[in-house]
Amino acid sequence: MEALEPIQQTLSQIDKRIPDALRAALGLRKRRASILFLGDAYITSFVASFQQPSPQPRDAADESPMDIDGATEPRAPLRMDWASCYARRHDEDAHFGHEDAGVVGVADGVGGYRKNGVDAAAFSRGLMTSAFEQVLTAEPGTPVCPYTLLERAYDETVASAATGGSTAVVLSLAGTALLKWAYIGDSAFAVFRDGALLHRSQRQQKRFNCPLQLNARGTGDSITQANVGEVPVRHGDVLVVGTDGLFDNVFDADLERLVRMGTALGFSPKNMADVVAGVAYEISMSGSTDSPYSSDSRKLRGDRRRGGKQDDITVLVAFIV
Repeated sequence: MEALEPIQQTLSQIDKRIPDALRAALGLRKRRASILFLGDAYITSFVASFQQPSPQPRDAADESPMDIDGATEPRAPLRMDWASCYARRHDEDAHFGHEDAGVVGVADGVGGYRKNGVDAAAFSRGLMTSAFEQVLTAEPGTPVCPYTLLERAYDETVASAATGGSTAVVLSLAGTALLKWAYIGDSAFAVFRDGALLHRSQRQQKRFNCPLQLNARGTGDSITQANVGEVPVRHGDVLVVGTDGLFDNVFDADLERLVRMGTALGFSPKNMADVVAGVAYEISMSGSTDSPYSSDSRKLRGDRRRGGKQDDITVLVAFIV
């Protein structure tokens, strides 16, 4: 499983990678030095090119496998070129990825257990460690069912007597043209095509800021409540997976803009993961920038909350190639 290196050690370097045009588009603060270098006219022009209505993604069913001669064109197996970034606050997130198997996963330890002196990271780490080990020991080329993988990881984590609880999402590609998923709670994902949002998971929660969760005490939610499904994907699609530290702080429209601009600038999966996590982190520390969390709080609790939500932030970006 990938080492969970905290973003704090490299936050200043990551901050430098966020283009000022993107900062302007998202309403983030600008860096004085680069503004003087680039000039406001450049920034305004560049931002305008990404403020147009996003193109409508073409459905996979519209893609023809036939070439101009009418012969079937062979398709190479798809794979995930992925990377991640982890912005640690409480250090209760966990994630894994296996490029050859085409499987990634993210889990978020439920922070409420922390108040009772319980290790709120134990269950999320147990889930992701077990899932990763199962992928490693599987016969190469064996298709991975995300629900089965998550269910087995849950059973093993319960058997290990791990404390706490966790949300989780697991996705698999395994060389097919279908991206499959299983998730419980508000660890989430989004798929982008041609610069536009193609599919977005819907969070599972009982009430505001109280997601469905798995735990070992028998008081959590059932693994059978996991949302499962699949969506056709093709070369060039971009998958963004994250804990609520991402999706509570970045609106879908802004995430779409981040992906579209990062693609235009030629970002690698690591570049994009770093920049997305950096933007989410900056919003999380803001007391004035609006966020999905503060917007939902105003709607559901009737308060006047503004700003982001400080939390662990895990971002995993996979290019479908």
